[in-house]
Amino acid sequence: MDCLCEIVQALIALAALGLIVVLILAHLTAGGINLKCHEKEKYFLTATGEKELFPSLHDPYSRELSVVIPAYNEELRMPVMLDEAMEYLENRQKQNPSFTYEIIVVDDGSKDKTTEVALRYTRKYSADKVRVLTLVKNRGKGGAVRMGTLSSRGKVILMADADGATKFADIEKVEAALKDLKAGPGNLAISCGSRAHLEKESVAQRSVFRTFLMFGFHFLVWFFCVRGIRDTQCGFKLFTREAALKTFSSLHVERWAFDVELLYIAQCFKIPIAEVAVNWTEIEGSKLVPFWSWLQMGRDLVFIRLRYITGAWRLQSPHKTD
Repeated sequence: MDCLCEIVQALIALAALGLIVVLILAHLTAGGINLKCHEKEKYFLTATGEKELFPSLHDPYSRELSVVIPAYNEELRMPVMLDEAMEYLENRQKQNPSFTYEIIVVDDGSKDKTTEVALRYTRKYSADKVRVLTLVKNRGKGGAVRMGTLSSRGKVILMADADGATKFADIEKVEAALKDLKAGPGNLAISCGSRAHLEKESVAQRSVFRTFLMFGFHFLVWFFCVRGIRDTQCGFKLFTREAALKTFSSLHVERWAFDVELLYIAQCFKIPIAEVAVNWTEIEGSKLVPFWSWLQMGRDLVFIRLRYITGAWRLQSPHKTD
């Protein structure tokens, strides 16, 4: 009996030591908010090839809608998405001439012709409607979305994936949900597209191992960071301009788990969040590597909470990009 007690005490002590080590590691490895912008990233090209300065999210809005599309090596998948988006937006503008929009394609340091493909749409529709922000080096999806958002002009800002997995017309669903929310002080509100209603079907099609990883990730999200949102990772989110400025100004994580930190920040600021089901189809060519990407996201989820707890990261007041 005494031996068992000693073993239990040793395990408790080992667990406590492990927790202390993880806390220290999380604190020491915490990076700051990366809002620095390379000189080349401050400009976009017009249809005639001239350089013009991007506006700032701090400026008053001048368009009804901005669509920010992060793209890394998407020369093949992106045209289908852009064709669908432009057809919808152009038809909507014809029906309602007062409706104005812009699309910002953020090339996240691609090695293919993503920028060249996107610039075809600039030449076809003008730089007033389609702008291309080419990052000098790869930041990660979260970093790309933030850089595009900080350069947008919209009253509301939609984050949409370049693969077109979500039907673009479903923007009407997230818009309706955003309007139904009681926006907090300062017009703060976020509406998230969700694939949670497809979970049973996806479980039936996936291996036991991938299903285990998925539920493990959901548990970590719930336990450490975000509660009340069933699908934090759907790449179809709509922000009021004020909510985008508030959340993206505090964002640290620039890769796969950025959505979770973004929603964690929103909940810390008590920003109202809606979740609405959208049509979603899995598109081949995903950049997410099933095991290693999930492992990286799991690590980031634990570190997100620990870094805020230890004070390594703090919620920030909105400040301008350098």
